[in-house]
Amino acid sequence: MNDGRVCAIHQPNLFPRWVTLAKLLASTTWVVLDDVQFCRHDYQHRARLGQPDAAQRQWLVVPVHLPHGRGTAIRDVRVADPETARRRVARLTRQYYRRAPGWARIAAVVDEVADLIGSTESLATVAETSTTLLLRACGWTGEIVRSSVLARQGPISTERSARLADLTRAAGCPTYLCGRSGRAYLHPRPFTRTATTVEFFALPDADQGPLVDLTALTTLAARTVPSA
Repeated sequence: MNDGRVCAIHQPNLFPRWVTLAKLLASTTWVVLDDVQFCRHDYQHRARLGQPDAAQRQWLVVPVHLPHGRGTAIRDVRVADPETARRRVARLTRQYYRRAPGWARIAAVVDEVADLIGSTESLATVAETSTTLLLRACGWTGEIVRSSVLARQGPISTERSARLADLTRAAGCPTYLCGRSGRAYLHPRPFTRTATTVEFFALPDADQGPLVDLTALTTLAARTVPSA
């Protein structure tokens, strides 16, 4: 019997895109994929700020140091200049969102992340925290576990689909929630082997459009905070 637990697996992203946050909100367990290779062209250390008008967009980038070169795992990436990064996060987010109707919803999140950058060199910690705080601000009460922790508890395959199936099983979830891009590469056999159901996530039509590739800060800032 399916007990209702749904696992989403995703790298820790800095102020993730709304499509990523929405997928995590649809899960009951987030496996933080922190033991895979860091990618400079992904969203682990950067977020795209702005509005639907493409002329009003900017990358917020946290400078990083890779102690093991290109093969450095996300969990080992260090923030290269914490003080500069802290100031940049605080300044740019306010520049783009402080006049938005929902700024009060995200201001505390931004401040906590900025303060954290000033006290830790771990990019994974900063990125994971930024996502966790946004999830909690949206009322999510799910469980968070890191893939590096699950890997210490038992064997996890290195093959892409099998890894996802193994992590879902290790997290104790009968269902894996797959993003849209997963349809292109996901193989069903490892999930069948572990008796894991695969569900595919897609944003509702109302959430599609020019905001989809921007940080979730844009979506949340645009929404008026309900009065008490």
